[in-house]
Amino acid sequence: MENFKIEIDADGIAVVAFDVPNRSMNTLTGAVIKEIPLLVEKIQSDDAIKGVVLTSGKATGFCAGADLADMASGMLSGAGDLQAAYDAGWALNGAFRQLETCGKPVAAAINGLALGGGLEFTLACHYRVVENNPKIQLGLPEIKVGLFPGGGGTQRLTRLIGVQTALMQMAEAKSWRPNDAKSAGVVHEVVEIGQSVEAAKAWIKNGGKAVQPWDEPKFKIPGGGPYHPMGAQVFIMGNAILRKQSYGNYPAVLNMMKAVYEGIQVPIEAGLRIETRYFIKTLMTPQAQAMIRSLFLSKQELDKGAVRPAGIPKSDPKKVTVIGAGMMGAGIAYVQAMAGIETILIDQTQEAADKGKQYAVDLVQKRVSRGHMTQDKADGILSLITPTTDYDQIKGSDLVIEAVFENREIKATVTKNAEAQLAKGAIFGSNTSTLPITGLAEASVRPEDFIGIHFFSPVDKMMLVEIIMAEKTSDEALAKALDYVLKIKKTPIVVNDSRGFYTSRCFSTYLMEGMALLEEGFSPVAIDNIGRSTGMPRGPLEMHDDVALDLSYKIAKQTREDLGDAYVPSAGEGIVATMVEGGRYGRKNGKGFYDYDQKPKVIWPGLAELAPTTKGDIFGESPEAFAAMDEMKTRLLYRQAVEVARCWAEGVIDDPREGDLGAILGWGFAPWTGGPITFIDQIGVAKFVETADRLVAAYGPRFEVPQLLRDMAAKGETFYGKFSKAA
Repeated sequence: MENFKIEIDADGIAVVAFDVPNRSMNTLTGAVIKEIPLLVEKIQSDDAIKGVVLTSGKATGFCAGADLADMASGMLSGAGDLQAAYDAGWALNGAFRQLETCGKPVAAAINGLALGGGLEFTLACHYRVVENNPKIQLGLPEIKVGLFPGGGGTQRLTRLIGVQTALMQMAEAKSWRPNDAKSAGVVHEVVEIGQSVEAAKAWIKNGGKAVQPWDEPKFKIPGGGPYHPMGAQVFIMGNAILRKQSYGNYPAVLNMMKAVYEGIQVPIEAGLRIETRYFIKTLMTPQAQAMIRSLFLSKQELDKGAVRPAGIPKSDPKKVTVIGAGMMGAGIAYVQAMAGIETILIDQTQEAADKGKQYAVDLVQKRVSRGHMTQDKADGILSLITPTTDYDQIKGSDLVIEAVFENREIKATVTKNAEAQLAKGAIFGSNTSTLPITGLAEASVRPEDFIGIHFFSPVDKMMLVEIIMAEKTSDEALAKALDYVLKIKKTPIVVNDSRGFYTSRCFSTYLMEGMALLEEGFSPVAIDNIGRSTGMPRGPLEMHDDVALDLSYKIAKQTREDLGDAYVPSAGEGIVATMVEGGRYGRKNGKGFYDYDQKPKVIWPGLAELAPTTKGDIFGESPEAFAAMDEMKTRLLYRQAVEVARCWAEGVIDDPREGDLGAILGWGFAPWTGGPITFIDQIGVAKFVETADRLVAAYGPRFEVPQLLRDMAAKGETFYGKFSKAA
């Protein structure tokens, strides 16, 4: 076997090291799945083996889960042959079932993270020991890519910890830390680092049983099954809760619940076959295939530097200066320090700079208090951040990132002051979210080293960084910017210059369409509820509050100054201006479209005067109500997708992977679609154009598609078919 190495000790205990060759992390590849039955046969047939300890041969982790590219291609290769797809899907479940019924005790010594299929591998063992390492996570995150656990997770986890806890854990894709996993009943024992194998051996030597609890004759599901009073309540409430969370956009959520509901009423092996059936059904949905491509395959490629210019030596930024210690700059400083980068954090006053560092102090101490980091490690990280007002400390920086106010004059002054301290070869990055980089680069004496590096707030949680190329930005500067983003463990996309670039420009259309609906007389509650039902993380009005109304106001003011007579006011601009001038800035000061001084938040009563509701309550069960809601959904999604198509036609984006992943990670475009490019492709370009033309006739030219889409529609083309840059 290539993926499993066996050593049998004097007690007859076989230590099986799971070690996929030529990979930094173990995954369940097709080859691994084929070898598990061979491993089981060896365990059963070798009389010298009295018990087994399964562990990882890698320091990076136990197993990160299934290799989705390998697995999905195998299950979908039957071109519509359901039996072939089922057989491919059952291969993993069948292999794990063979392991847990091999007749000899099998213990998992979990010495690194175990996610997805990796955790399911350990659940097929009779005993689980995990090392008390704060880096270790145990969980089933498949729902994040449009799937659900298909290696026995829906059956074993529910039988282990009960239906309610298991369903919520799988639906929310949360992970356990070692001690939390023990408290939940997922693992049996937590030991110190390096002691898991010995602890697993001790369990075997002390008479560990080679039978799973669910194979015992008198086994009962914790909390009861669907016909138990408590169990029935779980399914009744669970169905409502999951529907509320998913709005019916994710087949995986419903199919997961069906697999659990049906599977726990039958013996485990029948339950596993039920799980496989629903897993294959889910895998074949357009939502799952779209999410796997964008959120797994494309993300992996971009995280490995797929768009980095070829032939340029790799750089490793050691010192980076951040100018502006507000929320954005403070967040950038934190993620840099976490990546081991010496960070100079500059602001106009020492008090402001110190406040910026305090943001990192608070986040690091929270990790320490939760046991996810030692105090020594925290102190080391914080020592990397130097808050100051002194521009001389920029000297020696490989990169400077300005994160000051969205004002062209202020940014120009910062650029000149910083560049005076930079050595040749260092680059300057602007974190602006809207101002064109080419215009900002006019203040630079070295525009070839000037680039846009757009973070998203909060920086510590948002995984995307949008890199913007100005007219004179060099490939060398791009390569260095990408090396920096990858070092701080963010996902980069590269776009060309445009007002608002890609993400801010397209995201703003969601907010503006919400404002258009408000001006038309739809109720604020209806607008936000419909917005969430499209799959967007929040409604357009509440998201506008999150972004900050005064920021929209300032951006509109700057854009009006830049464009002059060519400026066209956006929908609801007057409403926002009146609110901001009246002191309503959004969530940050507790006053926006909503009042936040009470929980739950409520619509600001004064909004009714600025935007009276004339459409009435569109919610109901009449055909007219359903049609109105569908139309609102269509408008909110199509308006964003049309702007994405325009960005493509204008050359702002040119890679489907970056367009889709940037939209999902950057502004939360409905993940179930796989992103706006996939959304257009799956609808069909011709059908998309037809619907957009109808929207133009009904609501105006903001839905007008570029000629590119009409040409593609005439030829029956798709974005991924015509423009794919995947390897």
